[in-house]
Amino acid sequence: MAGVIRSTRSALQADSEDEIRLTPRARAKAERREEILTAASKLMSKHGFRGVRLDDIGQAVGVSGPAMYRHFSSKEDLLMEMLTDISERLHAAAEAVVASESDPAARLEGLIAVHVDFVITEPALISVQYRDLEVLPESARRKVRSLQRQYLDIWTKALQGHNPALDDTSARIRVSGGIGLLNSSPRFPRAPREYLRHLLTAMVRASLTAEAE
Repeated sequence: MAGVIRSTRSALQADSEDEIRLTPRARAKAERREEILTAASKLMSKHGFRGVRLDDIGQAVGVSGPAMYRHFSSKEDLLMEMLTDISERLHAAAEAVVASESDPAARLEGLIAVHVDFVITEPALISVQYRDLEVLPESARRKVRSLQRQYLDIWTKALQGHNPALDDTSARIRVSGGIGLLNSSPRFPRAPREYLRHLLTAMVRASLTAEAE
């Protein structure tokens, strides 16, 4: 499942491009926008939302301060797109797993692989989401929270499909704990990527299937 998030993002971008038929100039602007979002996630993960200025982000990608406003009207606007993008990509990737895997065990393993891949390849985004979501205006927070709830619902249904004995509350507790564990991994000590992938997979699998005493 490694790369599912990235392929999902590419598919979403391709659909968007087909729909609006990007000109070379528009395509270049979209690529620069992606560069800005990537740079912003790295800076904000290191310094926090309030510790980064739009000028800092612009300097990181070679865009002058005034030119930044052609891409984002404010730092809050940039953060909103960043966090909405995370949630939409995870949700789309999870739906793709559900659509492609009919076996309950394989479906659950696929969801685990998707999220593990995301936290390993996009640790800066995970850090920003974990820490700076509350900075967003209420309407933007509601949108992101709604996407997150839908994502948790997919996991909960998959876990109950794997273990029908779990009631809704028990399943949601396990799912919330497992995803919370994964989302905290950017703060773990540095480790080789594949070691971390195997360890995180085993840890979240154990949290989902743990038996209560």
